[in-house]
Amino acid sequence: MTVRAGREFLAIPGPTTMPDEVLRAMHRPAIDIYSKEMLDLTESLLGDISKLFSTKGRSYIYIANGHGAWEAALSNVLSRGDKVLVLESGRFAIGWGNAAALMGAEVEVLKGDWRRAVRPQEVEERLRRDKEHTIKAVVVVQVDTASGVQNDIEAIGKAIKASGHPALYMVDTVASLGCMPFEMDKWGIDVAMSGSQKGLMTPPGLGFVAANARALEVHKKANMSTPYWSWSEREGTENYRKYAGTAPVHLLFALRKAIDMLHEEGLENAFRRHSLLGEAARRAVGAWSEGQVLGFNVAEANERSNTVTTVTMSNGHDPAVLQRYCKDKCGVVLGTGIGDLSGQAFRIAHMGHVNAPMLLGTLGVIEIGLNALKIPHGKGGLEAAVAYLGEEVAV
Repeated sequence: MTVRAGREFLAIPGPTTMPDEVLRAMHRPAIDIYSKEMLDLTESLLGDISKLFSTKGRSYIYIANGHGAWEAALSNVLSRGDKVLVLESGRFAIGWGNAAALMGAEVEVLKGDWRRAVRPQEVEERLRRDKEHTIKAVVVVQVDTASGVQNDIEAIGKAIKASGHPALYMVDTVASLGCMPFEMDKWGIDVAMSGSQKGLMTPPGLGFVAANARALEVHKKANMSTPYWSWSEREGTENYRKYAGTAPVHLLFALRKAIDMLHEEGLENAFRRHSLLGEAARRAVGAWSEGQVLGFNVAEANERSNTVTTVTMSNGHDPAVLQRYCKDKCGVVLGTGIGDLSGQAFRIAHMGHVNAPMLLGTLGVIEIGLNALKIPHGKGGLEAAVAYLGEEVAV
């Protein structure tokens, strides 16, 4: 016996649930990729992507997922043998560093902890010790979707500046762009990258990179660049060059609609929505954690992200059992623990196309599963989330 009907609801960090309006935007014929309509679409999207990154620099669209955007960002500003300092706070900065190593860079990891954010003072101290400026780039994620941590990108930027070190500052915003503030120019970020399938509510397959003037200058001497990823190859008057060939027109239709929906809501309102729903999820987990089995992976409350909450499970309980119950019996797909948290955690995504009914439904299903499987937990998780939203959402 189940209580599910229809399609599954994805409460995973990506690909996230897409609005019907975005899906419908793709259901139309392709257009002439040399037409003015295509040119206008490209220019409008590049301009809006730069606005999402909050930069006056240049932005680029790639037919790629986030891993491709990693490679695009690295290859345009590094030369083989350059050293990259990776700031660990989970899986994904490490993954970006692994990509750099495979591409021919020397990689150093500033050891962190999957349970806490990057400490800016540790970054400053390491850069001050690099008297010969062998480190050419510092890479970090704003939100790590494995650990659930949110890094203070502004504070890290200030630490890099305080050190007096000339390394490029590079930030992954795959799990944060469109969901929380990101100020590329104001925070001193040289290169930023993101993907389409999370906060931007679009199918996987588009990667974005933004570069400031300093990064564009470094690019002129970098030797890792290849024709597909190269920023230089994407310049020029021919519109097709901006995609290194045929444009992904239907994904662009989807992205245009998704960004239009963000504009209609207002970015500040979208940030507030994510903050409210993130805290509602945390209120539920906080109540459940009183049963001594469930808990937050990220130790400090102010370092937990507004886009994904990673919930640990201990005392011999397997999160996969709860995940299977929620999916098979109720039609809600939770994120699994990955990397160092494999088999030890599950993840609740609250990013992109998400609202109160979606989140409260997800929390309710988790609570059903905890009860059905007799997993010890504190009572009143769903009620705590409802009470919080009732207090915070104005009449």
